[in-house]
Amino acid sequence: MLLDIVHDDALHYLPTLSDNSIDLVLTDPPYFTHGMGADWNQNKLSARKSKGKVISLPVGMKFDPKQGIKFQEFMEKVSNELIRILKPGGFFISFSQARLYHRLGIAAENAGFEIRDMLGWKYEGQAKAFSMDHFVNKMKLSLKEKENLIRNLEGRKTPQLKPMLEPMILAQKPKEGTFIENWQKYGTGLIDTMPSLDGKFPGNLMDVKKPTTKEKGKNNQHLTVKPLRLMQHLIQIFSKQGQIVLDPFNGSGTTGLACKLENRNYVGIDIDANYIEYTKKRLKM
Repeated sequence: MLLDIVHDDALHYLPTLSDNSIDLVLTDPPYFTHGMGADWNQNKLSARKSKGKVISLPVGMKFDPKQGIKFQEFMEKVSNELIRILKPGGFFISFSQARLYHRLGIAAENAGFEIRDMLGWKYEGQAKAFSMDHFVNKMKLSLKEKENLIRNLEGRKTPQLKPMLEPMILAQKPKEGTFIENWQKYGTGLIDTMPSLDGKFPGNLMDVKKPTTKEKGKNNQHLTVKPLRLMQHLIQIFSKQGQIVLDPFNGSGTTGLACKLENRNYVGIDIDANYIEYTKKRLKM
């Protein structure tokens, strides 16, 4: 089994991979929000997070629309490489934020991918909406005016419903010939409908609990760790044993661990040396 963990910038390393050499791409890229961009640095992110004790706006509301454009531009560069190295019919699955999903879809489509579906990871999140009371109390108004304004707001909060869904794009490199002809030549393009999370035919909404601290590992500081069970499920459906799965944004290595458990070969790339070392320990390399 190949488990190749590479410390490099994805856009620097991807061009070194051969055409039509990867069977599946499964990844969770940086979303270009809160400093999580192409130059991801965990130390800077942790420092920024620790300073977030004084709240002027809820974290989820601090969003510059230009970040979405930057995300699309970055992912289009990545997608241009992925469509080259994926085998015809191969799938590209990527997590995203709900408000950035359209940017990811446009980037993949511009690169030549066919958008097959939107998948969803369903989980139980925590409500993040903020009351306006704090802001009203800081306003230069009399006590009575503040009380009246708060009463008028009637408990209204910032526009953030409780998060319960994280979308994934399901994109496919155009196949060669029919589905059967493509499968015979490349072993890609068709899915395995036998794996199930609930005993039913696999659906595009996948209900899986968030990973526990034990599952992630007590020293895992990554901000967006995905459940191992979910990654295994996706790998089972969209690839077959012995094939090569690529994650150009390896993070703490959950995709790699899922590949190891499901007998897939794995190539993981990450710009952060700390995550490379953590992944190697996690995979017991």
